[in-house]
Amino acid sequence: MPISAEVVVSQARNLLVVGGLDGAGTSASGIFRLDPQTGQLGSAGSLPQPLHDAAGATLGNRLLVFGGGDATSTDAVESFGPGQTALPVGHLPTARSDLNALAFGGRAYVLGGYDGHTPSPAVLETSDGQRFSQVARLPVPVRYPATAALGNTIYVFGGELANGHQTAAIQAIDVATGRATVVGHLPRALAHASAVVLDGRIYLLGGSVGGTATDAILGFTPANMSTNPAGHLPIAVSNAAAATLGGVSYLVGGIGLHGAPLADVVSLRLAKAQPPPRPATAKGPEVFPGHLLIADRGNNRLLLVNPQKKILWSYPGPGRPAPAGGFYFPDDAFFTHHGTSIISNEEQNETIVQIAFPSGKLTWSYGHPRTAGATSGFLHEPDDAYLLKDGTITVADAQNCRIQFLSPNGRPLSQIGTTGSCIHNPPQSLGSPNGDTPLANGDVLVSEVNGSYVDEFTRTGKLIWSLKLPIAYPSDPQQLGPDRYLIADYSRPGGIYEFDRSGRILWSYHPASGNGMLDHPSLAERLPNGLIATNDDYRDRVVLINPKTKRIVWQYGRTDQPGTGPDHLNTPDGFDLLEPGGVTPTHPFTG
Repeated sequence: MPISAEVVVSQARNLLVVGGLDGAGTSASGIFRLDPQTGQLGSAGSLPQPLHDAAGATLGNRLLVFGGGDATSTDAVESFGPGQTALPVGHLPTARSDLNALAFGGRAYVLGGYDGHTPSPAVLETSDGQRFSQVARLPVPVRYPATAALGNTIYVFGGELANGHQTAAIQAIDVATGRATVVGHLPRALAHASAVVLDGRIYLLGGSVGGTATDAILGFTPANMSTNPAGHLPIAVSNAAAATLGGVSYLVGGIGLHGAPLADVVSLRLAKAQPPPRPATAKGPEVFPGHLLIADRGNNRLLLVNPQKKILWSYPGPGRPAPAGGFYFPDDAFFTHHGTSIISNEEQNETIVQIAFPSGKLTWSYGHPRTAGATSGFLHEPDDAYLLKDGTITVADAQNCRIQFLSPNGRPLSQIGTTGSCIHNPPQSLGSPNGDTPLANGDVLVSEVNGSYVDEFTRTGKLIWSLKLPIAYPSDPQQLGPDRYLIADYSRPGGIYEFDRSGRILWSYHPASGNGMLDHPSLAERLPNGLIATNDDYRDRVVLINPKTKRIVWQYGRTDQPGTGPDHLNTPDGFDLLEPGGVTPTHPFTG
């Protein structure tokens, strides 16, 4: 039975398929029970009137169907329970079709959709389908989005705008606080997709890109608000409906590549991860003398480990509480004051903190938690915060497109670049700088995302040299010698490159596949023993690479297996080496 624009929810061991457009493009009123194990489809009832582009959510043992329409949108709310006939139980505040609904915590949430004139921004909450209250407003009102919930947060992916164009915006709604924000963007504008949750991760299935159905599956990781390709559906499909039952997600019907409605049911389950081949390992001081600090961004923590991979310290931890505003999204962490303190920039928390080590006591902070800004006291995605020897703090304030120098008492002293001007035109403006490494001569080495540039500036902002690199996304350049530099390419497959000021690539590591492939490495540093260390963000590990053999010889974290237990990380985004005696060999020119 071809169907599209229908509602699908799980109930007991079955899926309920409600309404939609049939093979002739006519609105349907049927409610069908589908056994996904056998493929058996049977009638379970009918709606009071034909509907398509409605939304559904289950509260208790009742299915609530919200809005939708036939020739025009409706505000009706229908209720359907086991052994019952679907009956009207209430009304939305306004007519709405092309909408979405989710249920958790004993409440249903209705969002997105079209009120007959424009996409509605209102996010509504109900516990019975009769009384509705507005809990938030979408910053980007859309119809035909994909939605999924994790915890108290609803994520809204793409959709169509009032002008009919598709959007790539990813919006997050915290239903506990009512805060709704744009937290990221999809690789391309998308509408009419479906979203499911499997093992704590959201997957976007199919959808329409520029009016054409796609077979792409995108994975979304809330910890870093990022999307990654996660596979392909067996067919291109848009305007389908999906539900999850027993750890398996099902995508039902939809519109195929050539515009015809589909009768297919596609099942999706996570493949069991096969242990990757273990890299050749090195042990003891030949790996690194001392301890390795890891900014475990996806787990919102710092870890200190030894070469034997034993966790020696963590933050936050017992007796080491997070500061007010939380410890969220630590993007980097570096030892300061000869190993007695740590500075960390929390990129999505919009703050920099300095804590005593090992007590974890907060000794300094700058920024306002979860509040981006450009005026004094505010940051927008701070990256690579360093303490300089004179007590100044430097930070790449990425989305404000500036390098800032802050006094120990938290006062902006100077900056490189013009706030809000994000094009490469140094020293007047910088294209989203994400690195600001202090050099031996007192200068800073800057990477610019926009245009893939690396620049050297004096503290006063004088440009010494600038170079465009042939890589996708330069990240955190380091100086190795008089005219030799190291940089990570934050992409997939990612890479690590050594280069000179003429732009000549002197050495590289960039496997295209296999266990050695890097997925968004954001920082690479050469250790005193010559090994290259890098955090391989999206493969959930920190690795050490022998530059001669170009093989991984040690790693912390299980490849492609995010977690919180021993030898597990989740999107690690920074690291630092502390040698005996409080020596920090990879950034010796800091405080």
